[in-house]
Amino acid sequence: MIEFLPLGGAGEIGANCYYLNINEVGIILDCGMHPQKTGLDSLPKFDLLNEKPTDYVLISHAHQDHLNALPFLIKKFPHLKIITTPQTRAVAELTLHNAISILKRQVNEGEIEIYSHDEVDLLIKSINYKSYNEIFSLSSLNSNQEIEAGFIDAGHILGSAGIMLRFDGTKIFFTGDINLSSQSLLSGAHLPQEKIDILITETTYGATDSTAINNWENEVERFSYSINKVINNGGSVLIPVFALGKLQEMLATIWLQMQRNKITSVDIYTGGIGNKINRIYDYNRYSINRNEKELILSDIPQKKLNELNDVEELFKFPSIVLASSGMMVESTNSFMLAKRWLQKKDSAIFTVGYMDPSTPGSIIAKAKRGDKIQLTEREEKMEVKCEIKNFRFSAHSKREELLSLISSLNPDQIVLIHGDNEAIGWIGTSILKQFRTKKVFAAENFKSIIFD
Repeated sequence: MIEFLPLGGAGEIGANCYYLNINEVGIILDCGMHPQKTGLDSLPKFDLLNEKPTDYVLISHAHQDHLNALPFLIKKFPHLKIITTPQTRAVAELTLHNAISILKRQVNEGEIEIYSHDEVDLLIKSINYKSYNEIFSLSSLNSNQEIEAGFIDAGHILGSAGIMLRFDGTKIFFTGDINLSSQSLLSGAHLPQEKIDILITETTYGATDSTAINNWENEVERFSYSINKVINNGGSVLIPVFALGKLQEMLATIWLQMQRNKITSVDIYTGGIGNKINRIYDYNRYSINRNEKELILSDIPQKKLNELNDVEELFKFPSIVLASSGMMVESTNSFMLAKRWLQKKDSAIFTVGYMDPSTPGSIIAKAKRGDKIQLTEREEKMEVKCEIKNFRFSAHSKREELLSLISSLNPDQIVLIHGDNEAIGWIGTSILKQFRTKKVFAAENFKSIIFD
């Protein structure tokens, strides 16, 4: 008997956490916090596991919505064995420590007990790490079931992995966040070279018309041309990025274009935890499937945002600013800077990835010069004076690429997760039209799917 139970992340891009019971071996796939919620609401529903076998946590990658609830889970179930790739373990050490100060700002006292730095240190030491394509066994004292597991490069960010599970002739593949296309640094996902019985796949871009998404190289050309236009007019460009993944890809893209004389050389500003993550990317450049292996991110000349005395210094001379968070969430660097940028007629805000509709980033991305926008309920309306341009440097597969998984892996049953209802609807309908014999499940939070 196989049970699949989403504790979060079904029908949404939220607190991704999925429970698998394979003949009484309990495996939790990812353990994230919802990026647009706070307190208890941001956590997966761990109470649903109280009466179930729980043995392992396998983390696909270190983004907040896949990792940051892990300390809360381990507090509740301290016996769980944690397994990640070595790169995810290294990044997790940085991001979980960094999350503590953010949680303290967001959570009301007494609502939930926030984990400590000492607890993060202990958790990181307890993580067992396995390299890509290394086979390892999962078992339980309460079950005779032996499960063979392995991580496969998902091409999303450093250390990201799809998770392969094999047992008694049955094969389950969990994609995590998967990107089949090459970026500036990462060279795209690998896939299992065998037929899959059950595919559990993300659907992030299921509702996005792929004709609106250039391939990476064409988008780089459009991006470079647009940056030069602003710089040559004396303006500065703000680029909101996630500190993990998007910062490294965009920093590499900009620097490589400067080296090729495709972008005018100006000061690049970065800051915060992203600079530390750069060093992990550098350290691992030969141990993963990476383009531009000789490019050392930490050697790229960068000025530190946190050493600025006055934000107005960014406008004295043209500059490029890479600031987190990627969706300009309230109180983050990019949010604070965006409010200043919106008032600068010669400057521009360039978005480079997905914006959740509930975030200030989405409001800015949809705006144009002359519009009056209100970023949050607490903010007053303000006129947009700067230029706003949107680019798609996607770290997720296009919807046609997600459909190609069905052709490549030939699963009998498909579970759709990590996408809104429209995205899941498009992918599900398309699968049923093209592959009439397949069984498709649109997973729902807190509702089990039972496979015989």
